[in-house]
Amino acid sequence: MYPEKLEKHLLRVQKPGRYTGGELNSVVKDRDSVDISYAFCFPDTYEIGMSHLGMKIIYSLVNSRDDARCERVFAPDVDMEEILRSENIPLYALESGDAVKDFDIIGFTMQYELSYTNVLNMLDLSGLPVRSADRKGLTPLVIAGGTCVCNFEPMADFVDLTLLGDGEEVTMELIDLLKEYKKKGAGKEEFLKAAAQIPGVYVPSLYEVEYKEDGTIAAVTAKDGAPGKAVKRNVADLDKMFSPETFVVPFLETVFDRTTVEIFRGCIRGCRFCQAGFLSRPLREKSPAEVERECRAICDSTGYDEISLCSLSTSDYKGLETLLRSMLPWANENKINIALPSLRVDNFPQELMEQLTSVRRSGLTFAPEAGTQRLRDVINKNITEKEVLSTCAQAFSGGWTAVKLYFMIGLPTETPEDVEGIANLAQAVVDEFYHNENKPKGKSVNVSISVASFVPKPFTPFQWEAQDRPDTLIEKQNLLMQCVKSRKITVSRHVPHTSFLEGVFARGDRRLCDVVEYAWKNGCKFDSWEEHLKLDVWMQSFEKFGIDPFFYTARKRDFDEILPWDHLDFGVTKAFLKRENERAHEGLTTPPCREKCSACGAAKLNGGVCNELCKAVV
Repeated sequence: MYPEKLEKHLLRVQKPGRYTGGELNSVVKDRDSVDISYAFCFPDTYEIGMSHLGMKIIYSLVNSRDDARCERVFAPDVDMEEILRSENIPLYALESGDAVKDFDIIGFTMQYELSYTNVLNMLDLSGLPVRSADRKGLTPLVIAGGTCVCNFEPMADFVDLTLLGDGEEVTMELIDLLKEYKKKGAGKEEFLKAAAQIPGVYVPSLYEVEYKEDGTIAAVTAKDGAPGKAVKRNVADLDKMFSPETFVVPFLETVFDRTTVEIFRGCIRGCRFCQAGFLSRPLREKSPAEVERECRAICDSTGYDEISLCSLSTSDYKGLETLLRSMLPWANENKINIALPSLRVDNFPQELMEQLTSVRRSGLTFAPEAGTQRLRDVINKNITEKEVLSTCAQAFSGGWTAVKLYFMIGLPTETPEDVEGIANLAQAVVDEFYHNENKPKGKSVNVSISVASFVPKPFTPFQWEAQDRPDTLIEKQNLLMQCVKSRKITVSRHVPHTSFLEGVFARGDRRLCDVVEYAWKNGCKFDSWEEHLKLDVWMQSFEKFGIDPFFYTARKRDFDEILPWDHLDFGVTKAFLKRENERAHEGLTTPPCREKCSACGAAKLNGGVCNELCKAVV
């Protein structure tokens, strides 16, 4: 529970429930009864962090050990931070109220580049130096995992190590090693050298980076026995992997206020912009029986009335119809809704649509990503306008009246015609509703289009591409708004300047560590929130250290350039990504993995085989 000193101040903050702990299914252990204490930190607010599946998995995993405890920590909002600083209360964990600095491991999950300043702010609120070199003892050990650690070089000076890839097995091995080195009184440097030998562990301080005069990287050299390349960790069999049977039930409504069960990892599609699809390869599926067992257990222990079957492309799950036939009877009986995020329009059957309306009808969401077929081929989306309209027609006949479509602007090779195509496709969906004789009577349609700004990411075929400047993105957004003619279409747009900063840090190098620290010291935090973004401070920070941020965003890279993340191995080879980039510029598509293996290289992480079509890496 929260520190006693804080109690009289809780009514001064906007949402006290963020900071009290004591929720259903939270785990409280006596710190003197365990060898290792783990503070799992989410560098954003409670409502966002409590929706994160990865936190739920690691929380339950660590607490399943008799010799360890795991507690949750979230970034305090500005009102609570003011109280913590003015009252000299260190940042604390929700379960016990213990100060974060007193935990052995402080682990951050890094899902978004614009949360970097929050990491520094949370360390500072804990009373700890933000730089790894200034934290002399073995503990607390500051670690990070999640999507962003595929290139965490802009944060390399602040963390002791990162966990690459799947966290379930490597977390347990790291705890075992820390327990051993803590007992023998070892120092941090000795421990880090040993930890670097664990597959899936990357220790930034064991790699030296040299730069050329033009600012590009000349070499990255491992030292003190660290591997030349740190390889991501891969859990091969999801049925044997640890899966929680209960979740902490939050006091507040969260971003996704439902329970979530993972059905597979990886993706067969190969959309060239999608970092998650490449980072999570190879494809690994859970059996329908295991998925249903987890769904039943979690619903029983939490009382949730909605289950989200989670993956990157849920309708690609081979066992989906088998799973739903088994789950729907008990779900209907208990008034539990089944949500299927990440659906594709080219394999969403009518009978599945009908089954999902048996409890209540949610809105349908699809992601065409681009407005024209030419650009969809460039990004390897492998869906047609005909398929989009056909699926929407099925939905309208089934009673749906709301469809959400996700797009991006700023994609490589994009033209004004491609931007106009977004509005044209949305209008075609509206027209499809009114031409449908089986549409719901007496109702109108709403088509929501969400338009993100494309950011090139590491370990994708577009990692070498230039990113549109903010002024160019604004011009394209304005063009799109001019092309939308119907009130049945609503448009939401991303702030181009946040995408600009995201792009800087997505492909940045270690020289940005100073930039991040200076920006944080001058008030930057919650940078992904428009009301908190201080772009002028960021630009001052770049200028102070003589860094042109557009060097990282607007510059197209050569294929032979050493990239800041080239000493990390996430399975897919650079040769494969290069081939896919070349095919993109030729307007050629690549078939899904289940139709033809493209020898991406990730199969080596799964014993050499990804699926029945897998072939040798070329």
